[in-house]
Amino acid sequence: MEVAMSCCSPSPFLGKFRTPFYSGISQFREVIGSSTQAARVTALFWGPKKVAEPKELNFSLGSYALAGSSPEGVLESEGKPKVLSISVLSSISDVSPGVWDACTVDATGPEKFNPFLTHAFLSSLEESGSAVKETGWMPCHIIAKDESDNIVGAVPLYLKSHSYGEFVFDHSWADAYRSFGSRYYPKLQCCVPFTPVTGPRILVCNTSFKDQVFEILISALKDLTAKFQISSLHITFPSENEWCKLSEQGFLQRIGMQYHWKNLNYKSFDEFLMDMKQSKRKNIRQERKKILQQNLTMKRLRGHEIKARHWDSFYNFYRNTTDNKWGTPYLTRDFFHIMASKMGDQVLLVIAEEGEEMVAGALNLIGGDALYGRLWGCHPRKYYPSLHFEACYYQAIEAAIELNLKTVEAGAQGEHKIQRGYLPVTTYSSHYLMDEGFRTAIKDFLDRESAQVKLVMKLLHESGPFKEGIHQNHQYM
Repeated sequence: MEVAMSCCSPSPFLGKFRTPFYSGISQFREVIGSSTQAARVTALFWGPKKVAEPKELNFSLGSYALAGSSPEGVLESEGKPKVLSISVLSSISDVSPGVWDACTVDATGPEKFNPFLTHAFLSSLEESGSAVKETGWMPCHIIAKDESDNIVGAVPLYLKSHSYGEFVFDHSWADAYRSFGSRYYPKLQCCVPFTPVTGPRILVCNTSFKDQVFEILISALKDLTAKFQISSLHITFPSENEWCKLSEQGFLQRIGMQYHWKNLNYKSFDEFLMDMKQSKRKNIRQERKKILQQNLTMKRLRGHEIKARHWDSFYNFYRNTTDNKWGTPYLTRDFFHIMASKMGDQVLLVIAEEGEEMVAGALNLIGGDALYGRLWGCHPRKYYPSLHFEACYYQAIEAAIELNLKTVEAGAQGEHKIQRGYLPVTTYSSHYLMDEGFRTAIKDFLDRESAQVKLVMKLLHESGPFKEGIHQNHQYM
């Protein structure tokens, strides 16, 4: 579990491919030299030409015709082809929660419902001043309406002036663009801000023409990238199915890695421990004993059980973590209060108390079949051994077993999670770059990076914490 921050260090799998690409800009020039020369670059954003930053984001991207998709091959109304109208909105508040969430539920399915894609979560980021133009996250969400003015698709989208809070590192790409005199920012980012959680990004309602709506929304995203005359469009942490479809639409593919715990129908935490290797099981039990030895009491609070004082304390812990490790907090104090008021029982806050005082907390959200661990913080006064592991990992496992959830997603980074039962899984991102020369170089880089990620994941699985045979039939990679 990590703070909702991403530092500007490159991916741990880049190896020698650090900023800029490969071992230096001279090698980068060799890679793209035949296809891109400074004197003959034709990219829209190249040279002194100013990037077209919109003054008003509420506008139409036009209409897109729908071809027949029924068995009869027609979708017509009074002899006219059906069309979708595509619009850009400067705030998610311009869409009603019920309509937005209907797209979300249809896109995920109830069993895979993703709380981060809800109107409640996304609007909390905007209303609290966390994901807004002033912080480098200008909302420009896309919606698709049919001829009856019904919203049949939506895309959470932001015009960004930096690469922080994304958890898919492209700072070296920006450095390479700058080295050639070009502007990488602003860029379009399709994602949930500050949230490395996989889920659909193109939210399409269940209709007989949903596949066409998906393709039209992708076309609209490309058109918007060209309209703004910017370098690129990035879709981070999409579903694997979307990732494959986006490859067919000209997006570069990238993979990453994070750590998840799988519930093999465990009835208790001890039953889970019995699947671990003896040394790992012993270590976990010793860490949990330390909590009792420090006279700490762990509690799991949900929904209305979480009071304003809990959120105020948690925000202070969150600030302590960001101040010590990352520098700048992304989320405001208001975010936690607003989000909690809107999301109710989807919120699970693990707290640690010393006597009557709250000294640490871990924020989780509950989805259809998963518990999502997000943020952690502790009182700065004192160090509590093993409290981070207890609050973030072991309490999450116990909660998942209690709630009969299939997965605990513990977020990005942290190989220390493996020995505590969290195994590596593949994450995805898709990248659309306007300049063909840079596209060629970045594709070569991504091919090399993917090979490294796959190798690391293979090695981590082979040295996993479970007894032989456990999880062999459960796909992680």
